[in-house]
Amino acid sequence: MIEAVVFDLDGVLIDSEPVWEKVRRGLVAERGGHWAPDAQRRLMGMSTQEWARYLSEDLGVGLPPDQVAAQVIDRMVASYRQHIPLLPGAVDAVRRLAARWPLAVASSAPAVLIETVLQAADLRSYFLVTMSTEQVPHGKPAPDIYLSVTARLGHDPASCAAIEDSSNGLRSAAAAGLRVIAIPRPEYPPDPDALAATSLVLPSLEDLTTDAVAALG
Repeated sequence: MIEAVVFDLDGVLIDSEPVWEKVRRGLVAERGGHWAPDAQRRLMGMSTQEWARYLSEDLGVGLPPDQVAAQVIDRMVASYRQHIPLLPGAVDAVRRLAARWPLAVASSAPAVLIETVLQAADLRSYFLVTMSTEQVPHGKPAPDIYLSVTARLGHDPASCAAIEDSSNGLRSAAAAGLRVIAIPRPEYPPDPDALAATSLVLPSLEDLTTDAVAALG
């Protein structure tokens, strides 16, 4: 049986990837760097330390990674304070599943952004555990974040379901042994091999029903 459900944040509950891309692109341009054609795809799922180093070294920002991270996160917080880009059906999906299972968040977003979003959306009380890949050794696609979250929930990964959208997120949850539900974003379609590791693919959060999740058990 499914005993707990773990949500990703970016691309699952909020349409944040365009915001991340705008902020990071802006910093790269300001610093005279070069935005690689595959940069956004590569960045999805990286931990803060990983993407800060990538912007600093590979994309030519030239600042130390800790300064890169601080500037990007500050700009993201400012953007979210103006507007939280919740995806359609996000609030209802969380409330619907929270009525049946304990919930958690396993996100590549920094902890301050996770809290900013959940508090602003009045969703914080629905999640027993929230974790950022800042808090584990390796970001997605490594399984670290999902292993840590399920341990904190007190459930075996095989009895938990993960809701993900990106290739690296899907790989991370599958590598940790969770039952993986994909709700892909059309703008950033997952790789075929990542989708192949999922148990269920849904078109939208409206389709994320308790029956659909329970059927994975």
